[in-house]
Amino acid sequence: MHRCGGPTGRTASTSAKAGARCSGRPQTGTSSRSSRGCGSCPVGSSGSTTRTTFPPDLPERLVAAGLEPEDEETVVVAEAASIPPPSPDLELREDVEAFVALAERIFGRRQGTGFPKDAVPVVACVDGQPVSGGRVDLDPGVDFAGLFGGVTLPEFRGRGLYKATVARRAELARERGYRWLYVDALPTSRPILERLGFVKLTTTRPYVIPRAAD
Repeated sequence: MHRCGGPTGRTASTSAKAGARCSGRPQTGTSSRSSRGCGSCPVGSSGSTTRTTFPPDLPERLVAAGLEPEDEETVVVAEAASIPPPSPDLELREDVEAFVALAERIFGRRQGTGFPKDAVPVVACVDGQPVSGGRVDLDPGVDFAGLFGGVTLPEFRGRGLYKATVARRAELARERGYRWLYVDALPTSRPILERLGFVKLTTTRPYVIPRAAD
């Protein structure tokens, strides 16, 4: 499974230059994701961000407050125009219901509380069935579009499907006037993104409120 970030609810992330989710562009400081859902979960929307210098013991404070650390993510950026277009031989759809169903299939539960109003999903299909996907967040009034929620069924890895969804999302961002793209990338997706031309900006680590037991 390729994914950028985890299927979580509210989170806070710490970094030297954290990815700012309320503005849709990387900024210096710390970022926190509100109860609307984390910016990197497949269907939850972006939260609020405070631009400030965080204290050196912030991770300990977050853990003491009951949050749990997730895997470190690498914030990577690229110019949207530099991403080559997807192969015309692949079936790509902009389908909210298919994307939400795919995320639920992969993670075993419904993600978030609803699909973000300023986001567009892209799913890659094989034999008419969605097997890979991601969303692009198109926050108004900024230059950066965020790529979140990247997922691929394990049996369909290695076919260039995630790469194709990134390329299509880059097209959508360009068409809507966004010059730059950014991703909070996990180790599974970072090599693919770097081969497409993304470069490392910084690292960040989400802290999440534990999910209640089913």
